[in-house]
Amino acid sequence: METLYRTFKVQLEHTSTEFVRYLHDKIAWNSRLIAITGARGVGKTTLLLQHIKLFDHLDESLFVTADDFYFTSHRLFDLAYRFYNNGGKRLYIDEVHKYKGWSTEIKNIYDQIPGLSVVYTGSSVLDLEKGGADLSRRKVEYQLPGLSFREYLNILKGWKLPAYSLEDILAGKVEFPYAEERPIKLFKDYLVSGYYPFFSDTEYYLRLRSVIRQMVEVDIPVFAEMNVASSVKLKKLLYALAQSVPFKPNYAKLERDLGISRNTLPDYINYLEKAGLVSLLREKAEGLKLLEKVEKIYLNNTNIAYAISESVPDMGNVRETVFFSWMRVGHFVTSSPVSDFEIDGRTFEVGGKNKTTRQIKNAAEGYLVKDDMEYAYRNEIPLWMFGFVY
Repeated sequence: METLYRTFKVQLEHTSTEFVRYLHDKIAWNSRLIAITGARGVGKTTLLLQHIKLFDHLDESLFVTADDFYFTSHRLFDLAYRFYNNGGKRLYIDEVHKYKGWSTEIKNIYDQIPGLSVVYTGSSVLDLEKGGADLSRRKVEYQLPGLSFREYLNILKGWKLPAYSLEDILAGKVEFPYAEERPIKLFKDYLVSGYYPFFSDTEYYLRLRSVIRQMVEVDIPVFAEMNVASSVKLKKLLYALAQSVPFKPNYAKLERDLGISRNTLPDYINYLEKAGLVSLLREKAEGLKLLEKVEKIYLNNTNIAYAISESVPDMGNVRETVFFSWMRVGHFVTSSPVSDFEIDGRTFEVGGKNKTTRQIKNAAEGYLVKDDMEYAYRNEIPLWMFGFVY
């Protein structure tokens, strides 16, 4: 246990608190059991360490990683009980899904050590959903996405730009330090390499491709109990989607091109979505029908498109992808029968400088979202402004 403390203190020393993700202030940190999920590489580990460093009493907190060598000969529950008996109050467990039988032990900690609060993260939503014990009635769960354009700017420039509601964005109320920079140039940089917090790495794409490969070759196959041949097909599927997004589901063509059975394809696509590699835009429907009607398949974010596409991604696809990636964080987004997207009864058409209002002219409340505008004008809103929604 002393080794765990030593590792924890070293990690804490190297954790910067200069910038903290938006999700931090939305978490009810006083809850007894908190789950923070999200794709690999979005900053979950850093978020936990920052909270400890800023708000916890260090002699009452312990941060561990579930795949630490310590757990090859010790149980998680035993650690929690010993930690509690020595005055511990808050146990943080990173990548909990890497500990076999994690959900049962978390449940036992919650039920049998009521004086101990637990916060855990998982690099893959897939593994977290496959836990043996049902924690749904005990935990409060949060999902951390990648960086918004606003967060990217605040890290890159050291700014303190606030987030805005969708209503304020549609009213053009987003304030930008125009005297210092121009938003369009910075927005173009973000599209290429700004979604993940490690965007400043000199080998950004090398690291991003490694993250993608881990999800496709390790996370999903382990969760789905795939054999090697199936995991290879999964990789081919992601690559095929990257070359043709937004992709309107055509299972017959995918079955023919990739040799994946039509019965298996929906599962494969669902795995890719839950892992944070693709996003499914569904048709507007009611009840369970909504789960069945997928209108288009997008990559999760534009950085993935630039990392694995054979050629420079189509700008039209990039615009739609980034709009969808931002708006689905706090809003329910569906396809629109007359344009690209519908959110809360509002219609959105995403395009470039030549895009007209023709498609939304009959919409009750329609907006034209353009990527080459600096300022909002009537119902024409700059695409970059939607990156301030979180």
